[in-house]
Amino acid sequence: MSTSRTRLLVAALAAAAAALLVAGQLPAAAVSDPPGPVTGNATHFDGLGSPYGGCGLPQSELDSQDFLALNVYNLPGDYSSYPTRPLPPSEADRIGLWNNGLNCGRYVKVTIGDYCTGTNDGAPGQPFCRNGSWVADGYDGATLTMLVADSCGDGNAWCRDDPYHLDLATASLNRFARNGTPVGDMYPNHWNNRQVSWSFVPAPNYTGDIRIGFLQGAQRYWPAIAVSHLANGIHGVEYLADGVWKAATMNSDMGQSYVIGATTSGGTDFQIRVRDVTDALINNGRVYRFSLPSSCGGTCSAAYTPVAYTTSDGTGPTASPTPTESPSQTASPSPTVSPTTVPPSPSAGCAATWKVTGSWTGGFQAEVTVRNTGTAPATGWSSGFTFPGGQRLASAWNATASQSGQQVTATNADWNGSLAPGGSTSWGLVVTGDNQPPTGLTCALR
Repeated sequence: MSTSRTRLLVAALAAAAAALLVAGQLPAAAVSDPPGPVTGNATHFDGLGSPYGGCGLPQSELDSQDFLALNVYNLPGDYSSYPTRPLPPSEADRIGLWNNGLNCGRYVKVTIGDYCTGTNDGAPGQPFCRNGSWVADGYDGATLTMLVADSCGDGNAWCRDDPYHLDLATASLNRFARNGTPVGDMYPNHWNNRQVSWSFVPAPNYTGDIRIGFLQGAQRYWPAIAVSHLANGIHGVEYLADGVWKAATMNSDMGQSYVIGATTSGGTDFQIRVRDVTDALINNGRVYRFSLPSSCGGTCSAAYTPVAYTTSDGTGPTASPTPTESPSQTASPSPTVSPTTVPPSPSAGCAATWKVTGSWTGGFQAEVTVRNTGTAPATGWSSGFTFPGGQRLASAWNATASQSGQQVTATNADWNGSLAPGGSTSWGLVVTGDNQPPTGLTCALR
């Protein structure tokens, strides 16, 4: 298999901030590591999608260009579309070694195994290496340490039937080495989706400290970051808000990306700490302090904007002063759809408007403003609308939002429910799908 992965989750297209979750965005419980080296089929793919791979980083920002993908699902014999990501705890038996993103940023030592002399195409319902056999050759035993950077959720036998399948970066195949010498010509003539054995290993020759960057669309109310250069993977990020440490929400199942919160509500200063694959705080609980970069303006437009930080002892590495922008979709700096106002009924005393604040290929960001047009104060509000097609709500902030079919409903957050006569408040959302205005935009006060 040779593909170029397309990652539909762009930076502004993921889970909501921790206190503002869209239902079902939490990762399920961790899947155990394989017991020692395991053997599986190996395929290859051309590179990460744009702007991000499955772990939430552009390919240009990876610590290693020798990278691989793990299986999202454990669904032997089921090759149908299975869009649920991350999988909820109720479907834990269907979670593959991608582990809802929890194995992102880890390293894997891969050892080349036998070559197939038959047909090894991953066809659904067909045996691996049919009409042939597995044979050893001069490439067996070559090794390479690779970074987990992407996921394989495709509906073929490799990604569904083989729990230990690896999808390897094509450019890495001839960098496997035996006795210190690269094999050089294993791909394409001696490949045919070979068997490999592999196991997780610590980051090789690790020095320094983590890297932190904001993702495309990040802003004070949706501060989505990516954490990289990890010694032993990442299982969580915690942020300090109003003096209390809180667990950040993973950005869908992009396991190196989390939506954090500021030290004060609506602020742009942040403090985080990170947990590794053992669930222990890294560097003895070191605290990383940083701010939303001024280069982002109101919203970060680059796929990845690195930030400098200080640590609990006042020291720390400095990120590259110039943000690295990989080829990617860039959010539009201005609305692409005119605000749509739904006149309130006389008894409702509430009006709602819709405005698109950014768009990109495959998604957009919008803002709904709720206004009290009545004569009495309100203690809470709700709003709703209907998507015109197959759009999906990916995240929301300043409200608790959910989707059923094409219908989206939202209710106020704890801090913005009170509306005086003439007062208004807004909530934001990120949507996957075509940029089309909704119908039936309504709101109600209580």
